[in-house]
Order: sequence, then C-alpha cells, then structure tokens
Amino acid sequence: MIQNYKITIAYDGSRYHGFEAKPDVDTIQGRIENVLSRMTDTRVMTVGAGRTDAGVHARAMVISCKLDTEMSEDDIMDYMNTYLPEDIGVIDVKVAGERFHARFSAVGKVYLYTCYVGKEKPVFDRKYVWCLDKVPDVKLMRRAAEHLVGEHDFKSFCGNKNFKKSTVKKIFDIEIMRKNDYLYLRFHGKGFLQNMVRILTGTLLEVGYGNISPDAMEDILKAGARTAAGPTAPAKGLCLMKVEY
Repeated sequence: MIQNYKITIAYDGSRYHGFEAKPDVDTIQGRIENVLSRMTDTRVMTVGAGRTDAGVHARAMVISCKLDTEMSEDDIMDYMNTYLPEDIGVIDVKVAGERFHARFSAVGKVYLYTCYVGKEKPVFDRKYVWCLDKVPDVKLMRRAAEHLVGEHDFKSFCGNKNFKKSTVKKIFDIEIMRKNDYLYLRFHGKGFLQNMVRILTGTLLEVGYGNISPDAMEDILKAGARTAAGPTAPAKGLCLMKVEY
C-alpha cells in the first residue's frame, strides 16, 4: 500500500556534499533514497524540509516521501538505521496526511550556530564549532540582532548571487548566549536563504569585534548586496535543530 511518510533524521554533515542529492557525490539525501529504494525495491524520491550546505549538521531534518510497503513505522526506522552509515540516523517515522510536504508544509525552522572561545583546543568538538581567536562583545551583537528580527529583504545575506526568487524572509527571534567557553547563536525563522544563517553569524561576529556598528544592520539590509554584509561563517558550526509544522 502506497502511503505518504514523514521521516525525521539526524546527521553529521562533515563528510557529505550537503543534503540535496547530486550525481557523483556523496549526499545525505542520496544515501537515504538509496536505502529506501532498496527497502521497497522501487525508486524512491524524497523531499527535504531544507537543503543544508556541505558540512552543515542536523539534529532534526524532516523528509517526506511516498513508500509502497507493508512494513510498520518501527520496522522502517529499524531497516533504515541498519543500512544507513553511522553518521546518519533516523529518529522518527510516521505515516503522514496525503498533503503533507516536508518543505511546503513547514512554518518555521530553528538553526543553532556554535562558536568556541576557550583557550584549550576543543578536540572532541572540533567538527561542530567555529574556534574564534577572540571573544566578541555579546551585548553589541544582541543590539545588532534586534534590527534583523522581523520581515526584511535579506538579499545582502544570500550566498547565491544568481538567486531569482524573492529574498524576503521573516525571522521570529535571534538569541545570542555565552555559556562557559561556548557562544551560541540561535536563529528562529519562517525560512532562510542559501548561506543566510552563516552570513548572519559572520556579520554579527564582526559587530561583536567592533568592526561593524550594530546600527549598520539597517543599511546592510537596504544595500541588497552580498558585499555589504560580513563574512560567511564556516559550515561546521551550524546545525538544523528543528522544523516546525
């Protein structure tokens, strides 16, 4: 019986060329589709809630797909976890409504960017944090973040200069937290452009270093040019934490 499924996965993106399936390179989606196709003995196509860049991680990416199987939800999860590599895990499988679409049904996403500001090398966290040379001023960063919350044209924060669709996005909240040797930037929004969270992070850190004024965010937004914003933070510090429906 063919049914629509909602599958939640976690992955370490370190060795993959991003989430989206591409020919001749190793991707998260490609691995998942191969396992599901093997399980059902038919070609399975999946839809992801988003397309994380190469090196970006996820604790709760959601995919949807049609599967022709009599297997239970638990059996599907067990099968996938048996045949997927150790750095990709299935954490939930549910039969979804016929109209459920992992991308278009989503109403919000939460990303977390992690920086390390300690003196010791973060040996065991090295694949998941951006090591900063100095400690930024969190108060300045928070002031700048206030200008970015709400609905704006984020073209200056888009990494794809050939992007043709609307660059207007809505950010619900930005939290910046220091906990011991770690600095966390949490972004909650309706959706994000390519590289947007990483460029926001790089720009906010430049504010924290005193290189950009917190009040300059409005001018950067108005500029509509990638060159107006700060650098793109490395992929490894970024993790998709949650997709909301």
